[in-house]
Amino acid sequence: MKIQDPMSIEEALLLRDRGALFVDARSPAEFAKATIPGAINVPILNDAERAEIGTMYKQQGRDVARQRGISLVSFKIPAMVEAVREAIGSKKRPVLVFCWRGGLRSQALANFLCLDDIPARQIVGGHKAFRKVVRDFFEQGEWGSILVLRGLTGVGKTRLLHRLAAEDWPVLDLEGLANHRGSAFGALGLAKQPGQMMFEALVWDRLRQISPGEYVITEGESKMIGRLCIPPRLYAAMQEETSIWINAPLERRIEIILDDYPAREQHKDLFVRPLQALKERLGKERVAEMLDLLEKSEWEELTARLMIDYYDPQYNHLKPDDRVELEVSDDEAGVVAVQAACREILGEEQSPA
Repeated sequence: MKIQDPMSIEEALLLRDRGALFVDARSPAEFAKATIPGAINVPILNDAERAEIGTMYKQQGRDVARQRGISLVSFKIPAMVEAVREAIGSKKRPVLVFCWRGGLRSQALANFLCLDDIPARQIVGGHKAFRKVVRDFFEQGEWGSILVLRGLTGVGKTRLLHRLAAEDWPVLDLEGLANHRGSAFGALGLAKQPGQMMFEALVWDRLRQISPGEYVITEGESKMIGRLCIPPRLYAAMQEETSIWINAPLERRIEIILDDYPAREQHKDLFVRPLQALKERLGKERVAEMLDLLEKSEWEELTARLMIDYYDPQYNHLKPDDRVELEVSDDEAGVVAVQAACREILGEEQSPA
């Protein structure tokens, strides 16, 4: 097959929306840090080889580094081609290959694929060009309006989002994308959060689907979700829209919080450090009492104390004026109430995206 001409990132993203396979030719460490959502990793060089070639390039020059690269890559070609072929499966879809800046790595892999009759094209500018697309989107792009679920800790905002998503309502689950519950204990029992660049790419991928004039429902968050920052312009937009304020009895809130930590006994020791970090706000005496409750596994009482003493006071100044208030006693009634509130805010004849 004839080797294909390179393609711009804008053209590539349009094809991605139609099912094109994106192949990241960078090293596993680069891929793990951030990639284009949905891409598979078929590295030309592994992490150690990339470091070796980089050092050789600086110390011995381009030609020596390139010759070494050829020797490292040549025996891998069949396996790389087969990995892409397996990812394509029975579907007939284009393959778009990228590296960091659209250089030799993606060019080489795209050529290998074409030589084996797999239609592949290199993306001009690589992942660096994609990052510019994401930055430009958050700095000056357009998206629809955002309806924000708010309420005290434990009222079940995330559960409501998940139920809404299951019923095909448009949802932006920032905590899900950030892999964090958005609280002092939000990382416990979860895998490592993605990097900031990957988080922004995931948010971009969801938010760009909400066209101007349409709506998406999300959960109120602080500027930071764990160690990740919500893009400033998106965060500002979340403060401007009408909020749906969820109220729920303390007993239900405790039940929901404990449901969020099903392996709490298994991860019991992991609660100690976050509790100790609350000394500056709550004082040594109250934190010592909470640590004692933790030691005794008195989870209901500990949760109640945390909400009353720590979480609830933080919401005293966060209750927005422009809001619709709902009393929620269970998940089913809560979803129905939120859907009715959304229709009220949007207007009787307008539906979410």
